[in-house]
Amino acid sequence: MILEQIDKDLLEMAERSDVELKDVYDEIDRISLYNSNRILSAFIENKVSYTDFADINGYGNYDTGRDKLERIFATVLGCEDALVRPHIMSGTNALYLAFSALLKHGDTMISLTGTPYDSLQEMIGLCGNSTQSLKAHGVSYEQIDLVDNGFDTAKIVERLARKDVKLVEIQRSRGYSSRESLCLDKIEAVIKSIREVNDEVIIMVDNCYGELVETREPGHVEADIVVGSLMKNLGGGVASTGGYIAGRADLIEMVAERLTAPGIGKELGANFNLNNSFFKGLFMAPAAVKSAMKTAVFSAYMLEKLGFYNVAPKYNDHRTDIIQTVELGNEENLVKFTQGIQESSPIDSFVRVLPAPMPGYPFDEVMACGSFTQGSTIELSADAPVIEPYTLYMQGGLSLEYGKLSILLALSKIRK
Repeated sequence: MILEQIDKDLLEMAERSDVELKDVYDEIDRISLYNSNRILSAFIENKVSYTDFADINGYGNYDTGRDKLERIFATVLGCEDALVRPHIMSGTNALYLAFSALLKHGDTMISLTGTPYDSLQEMIGLCGNSTQSLKAHGVSYEQIDLVDNGFDTAKIVERLARKDVKLVEIQRSRGYSSRESLCLDKIEAVIKSIREVNDEVIIMVDNCYGELVETREPGHVEADIVVGSLMKNLGGGVASTGGYIAGRADLIEMVAERLTAPGIGKELGANFNLNNSFFKGLFMAPAAVKSAMKTAVFSAYMLEKLGFYNVAPKYNDHRTDIIQTVELGNEENLVKFTQGIQESSPIDSFVRVLPAPMPGYPFDEVMACGSFTQGSTIELSADAPVIEPYTLYMQGGLSLEYGKLSILLALSKIRK
């Protein structure tokens, strides 16, 4: 039994946490109720029917369920249209699909959030020698670094006023970096500043890990394209694959033609009998995100009380995604904590986590992900590059109770 393996002092501390964290948990509940109302209303307005779950195979002709699902996603994300398909296998895949559809030879893109997440660097052409990178196809790349965990608005405005940039990209979550994730207020402010000098550039937001954490989405603050994975927040722990791209209708049509073929666009594409899980996943997403948020808050609280430094966000900080980080000081602590998460997972609990190479990442990684959907990060997972300062990145948790058990076991392993 897991409870028998947990340090008694930690159990007592966990019991006290419910009282001290009540106000934080109440605010998370409020946001979840607000977002649940938006999603339920979208289901009702679109008249979702049991027949929308029918298995449509082959070319996927006349799939009304697929069409309704994409209208609901567009509404939830504050956009005109959306593409929600099982053929999009990850957030990275969704980003590459959007980039390759919207950027052509001679175009320039700029990252407004500095160096992008590790798995995007080879896609862009910042490393490696892939013949399919954006750089290999004649797309120029620039970046503008963040300043004090915020946008360098003056530099961004000065650069975009020249009107020779096709697309700018904003990465909402921190990725494998020490900077803070970016809240919607900051994203809204920089978009307004950009539009004052340039109303043509495409503004794209990588929304991974951030969906339903606040009461607004990037589409509500005038982002042109919003990208994410269904193995994260909007899959609700139910969707077994898939991703989404939402935004302006004309841009979504371009992305759809890149996915299928010119002249076909969104009209075809079988969902392999996944409509039910996609609808149900979205319906359950506010509850799943709420649990993930509370698990992250609990983790931060316990780590802070135990004296760990550089816990981010702090347990009472405003949050804009489900990611929780902590610097564990050395490789042994990093590995043992990750092993504790894996050992308390419902799937593959017997697997012993050790540092190993991982495709798309430049360093050895440790990763705990004993999830029902392989690689799901709305289910509790933890991963880190095995380099100083040995920062662990945690995310997910389908219930606070399961999250508590995993975190407490991981902390017990370090204490021993």
